[in-house]
Amino acid sequence: MFEKILIANRGEIALRIQRACRTMGIKTVAVHSEADAEAKYVKLADESVCIGPAPSALSYLNIPAIISAAEVTDAAAIHPGYGFLSENADFAERVEKSGFVFIGPRPETIRIMGDKVSAKRAMKQAGVPCVPGSDGALPESPEEVRKIVRAIGYPVIIKAAGGGGGRGMRVVHTEAALSNAVIMTRNEAQAAFGNPVVYAEKYLECPRHIEFQLLIDEHGNGVHLGERDCSMQRRHQKILEEAPALGISTALRDEIGARCVEACRRINYRGVGTFEFLFENDEFYFIEMNTRLQVEHPITEAITGIDLVQAQINVAAGAKLPFQQDDIVFKGHAIECRITAEDPYKLTPSAGRITQYHTPGGPGVRVDSHIYHNYMVPPYYDSMIGKIISFGDTREQAIARMRIALSEMVIDGIKTNIPLHLDLLFDATFIGGGVTIHYLEQKLAVHNKAKAG
Repeated sequence: MFEKILIANRGEIALRIQRACRTMGIKTVAVHSEADAEAKYVKLADESVCIGPAPSALSYLNIPAIISAAEVTDAAAIHPGYGFLSENADFAERVEKSGFVFIGPRPETIRIMGDKVSAKRAMKQAGVPCVPGSDGALPESPEEVRKIVRAIGYPVIIKAAGGGGGRGMRVVHTEAALSNAVIMTRNEAQAAFGNPVVYAEKYLECPRHIEFQLLIDEHGNGVHLGERDCSMQRRHQKILEEAPALGISTALRDEIGARCVEACRRINYRGVGTFEFLFENDEFYFIEMNTRLQVEHPITEAITGIDLVQAQINVAAGAKLPFQQDDIVFKGHAIECRITAEDPYKLTPSAGRITQYHTPGGPGVRVDSHIYHNYMVPPYYDSMIGKIISFGDTREQAIARMRIALSEMVIDGIKTNIPLHLDLLFDATFIGGGVTIHYLEQKLAVHNKAKAG
């Protein structure tokens, strides 16, 4: 086992990884920007290294600075968390060539699954159901593009092969709008990801977003840990997640989960990973794989009892999984609300100092957050400042516990989206279950229009 791990991230996930390391008796190194010098996880780490000024490009995305920090602290491994460099194959390769263990998949695997065209091809070969679409990248010829899209059928969505985080995609409803949409998406993809390749998929009108959690060791042993429903989102960014997803039979869960495990074996996958699907009319359609730990991993931990971060570390250290698929037991229901420093309905960022802070508690309530009283929320990074996770024997109990937790949570001095979450937890459509990926944006549009009028 590693004696010391460097955590190449910030915020709640840095604290989450640190806690897993401390539980395992592993020393930690926190790297931080100048803006995060007073962060909780920096103070709690065994060692800390400032790797640059506030902007991410000069600190958390600064590969040479992170490698140097690992060298001077004599760390054995580097955990990338999520976001930042977590799915950067060049970073993973640099980590390994520098003599450290990258706590994640192999660089070549990240490259395959990071390019959505090659990922989709690999999934088709493994028998994982995919959204109907172009067979690879769209050609340069506008006429050839029109032929391909006609065969798929409108509406379609044009996606960047190297995209992520909700960027690099456009919905096209008519042939007249196709050429311009392809050009604009290519330009955006080149600017954002350095890769102008785009492809087309059938645009599903009313799908849910359901993802499967995978855990694979380097010896070829693998399990799926069930599914999560992440349909409550806006601008392709998740707000609230729950596990398990309503309306998924045990037989269908087992079938799709087994196909995902087999796909991981075929691409020689190692570590935790998530297969993301659109789900419509009882059919799953693969859209992408995240080759890292997910923000919403705690709800899977709640229903399986498996610590995913510790499992990640064990697998990276070469250990075999201590369980098989038949050993995985799903119990109860869990919900996660992402707490962001934003206006609850306009969703505009709200940085500043927290003047009062109180966390909820009680049975089945977990809070993952790095903030504290008098903490200054910096304006330079993602607006998420924490997560509340509720767990119950039933979905109804999990909802009731989350309502109480949200009502007890106090964060003054900045705006947060807690009022929006409380609204959602009492929303009749959400309570009924099975909302589509469009529901929240439609709800926000109605709310904001009513307020403006």
